[in-house]
Amino acid sequence: MDTSYLSLKGKVALVTGGSRGIGEAVALALADAGADVVVGSRKQADLDVVAEKIRAMGRKALAVAYHNRDAETIKVLVDAVMKEFGRIDILVNNAATNPGMGLMVDMDEKMYDQIMVTNLKGYTLTSMLVGKIMQQQKSGNILNISSVGGVSPDIGLGLYCISKSGIGMLTRAMAKELGEFGVRVNAIAPGVVKTKFSQALWSN
Repeated sequence: MDTSYLSLKGKVALVTGGSRGIGEAVALALADAGADVVVGSRKQADLDVVAEKIRAMGRKALAVAYHNRDAETIKVLVDAVMKEFGRIDILVNNAATNPGMGLMVDMDEKMYDQIMVTNLKGYTLTSMLVGKIMQQQKSGNILNISSVGGVSPDIGLGLYCISKSGIGMLTRAMAKELGEFGVRVNAIAPGVVKTKFSQALWSN
């Protein structure tokens, strides 16, 4: 069967939260399909390991440390991609946090801000910057990693679920705005995946 139409050769992908778990797996899958890949996350050493794996697959890679809660470093990340490759064809928004579990009535404002800024504001700011680039390119794909919790909430994960629900609306809003420019915006909503991020859930 001819699968050449699935090739991403010549494409440039940016994966946030790309140093481990789902993000690392997505980055390696994109490289396997032929894309050059930029991975962004907080820890440079972990990113460098993933970048070396990508280069070992014969693809170009760039590892950029940044923080999804920091608008300035989000811009640094996007600018680094453009300086190195001159374009962005694929954005995978994956960087997320869930620093605690418990009933929402027991959570505080600090917890709320940490989750919403990382999970929702970070996705939004990154999508705005990259979306503008894709609008000018007249092409591109944005994929937001949401969660089944954004559709059906879980007890003890209320704030996380709210942030993921917001990602659903972000996706639909940007899809409507950017569709006429040849830019597709989609989201996937996985359940529990056996990664370090979700260990508190799958180990119980």
